[in-house]
Amino acid sequence: MIQRLLPFLTLIALFLGLSIASPHFLTSTNLASVVRQTAVINIMALGMTLVIITSGIDLSVGAILAMGGIAGTMSLEKGAPIFVGVLVGIGAGLLCGFINGFLITRLKIAPFIVTLGTLGIIRGFTLIITNGLPVHQIPQGFSYLGEGSLLFVPFVLWLLLGCAAAMHVVLEHTKLGRYAFAIGSNSEAAYYAGIPVAFHTTAVYAICGMLTGLAGMIEASRLMTGQPTAGQGYELQAIAAVVIGGGSLRGGEGSVLGTLVGAFIMGLLSNGSDLLGVSPYVQQAIIGAVIILAVTVDELRKRKAV
Repeated sequence: MIQRLLPFLTLIALFLGLSIASPHFLTSTNLASVVRQTAVINIMALGMTLVIITSGIDLSVGAILAMGGIAGTMSLEKGAPIFVGVLVGIGAGLLCGFINGFLITRLKIAPFIVTLGTLGIIRGFTLIITNGLPVHQIPQGFSYLGEGSLLFVPFVLWLLLGCAAAMHVVLEHTKLGRYAFAIGSNSEAAYYAGIPVAFHTTAVYAICGMLTGLAGMIEASRLMTGQPTAGQGYELQAIAAVVIGGGSLRGGEGSVLGTLVGAFIMGLLSNGSDLLGVSPYVQQAIIGAVIILAVTVDELRKRKAV
């Protein structure tokens, strides 16, 4: 029980510690900044949760984020309405995720290898279509997606809560969610039980890509530019959020609430490090250490259960 509650206790302790350590932490401006900075990773991590539950992994999400952001901003540059541009970005992410799922299920190749390959392909294609240059000519109203507020709350927080609620419903109240847990626990047993493993695995990667496309549009909105190099290293943070939140890389375990907590732990670590003047290089080392610690706790828990 203590191990299950560890991510929540860690988040509370971190929040209280930073409140004491820095007088600037509890300001409304800083807390809104934390929410906006963390929302992109949080939304990506929700999709990664579904993938990891099926005992898969997606190393291409950083490249998909860049592709989604570029596709959406290029359509905005050509005169598309903002809503349509956002849908284009989401659609681009959905297509990339579908391709990942299709290759994994049809070629019977490990997700690690497939998504490692598509990471390079998608990133390279994004650089080719932009010639390595950012997309700048974006309507000013697009900034509302990443920087606007609704009812005095950052708009991205409403988006994040909506995505989290939808993912919770998927995991707890749909066949896709139940089948995802079954596939992650034992894919062969799931197959012989009559579960369409290939179809649902492909759907899981498509959903992950779709959410990553949305995250790409939020990132582009915050920067007010489409960057073909955006999202580098984000795959590590998305995976870390799931693992820190109690998800298991062996599959069959994971939750929306745990992932949100894991992402906010990393967000507070990053924000607190900035406020306290800690080097960004040290921040990377801290995140790596936290991932190892989270996986170690998960392994010890499973050994005791056996």
